[in-house]
Amino acid sequence: MRKEIENWWKQAEADLRTAENSFRNKDYYASVFWCQQSVEKGLKAVILSKLKEKIIGHSLIYLGKTAGIPENYISKLKKLSPQYFLSRYPDASEDIPYELYDKNISDLFLKIAKEVLLWTKNQLK
Repeated sequence: MRKEIENWWKQAEADLRTAENSFRNKDYYASVFWCQQSVEKGLKAVILSKLKEKIIGHSLIYLGKTAGIPENYISKLKKLSPQYFLSRYPDASEDIPYELYDKNISDLFLKIAKEVLLWTKNQLK
């Protein structure tokens, strides 16, 4: 694996660990944000591996389609993608981000992130 791809992949794994740590600490909004970040970086690693080009952007839907992710993952990416903004900015939803998330919601996003990262890992083998 090329160093640049490996760097994206290792950061994706680290971001997932941060999401899990945030979940354990009941910082659910942070867990959701790091789930989005881990998936974004995992997909970027796959794109870099397959297309040999770096891609810019945060849309998990666009990144997933560019990476060639199976269709059954797209609806999951649609749920996770907007969390990039919603989990951080009060003006994105007109609510306080940390109040938008609870254990069940955060757990759902952790499951999605783990599932997508498993797919990305298999693509990088």
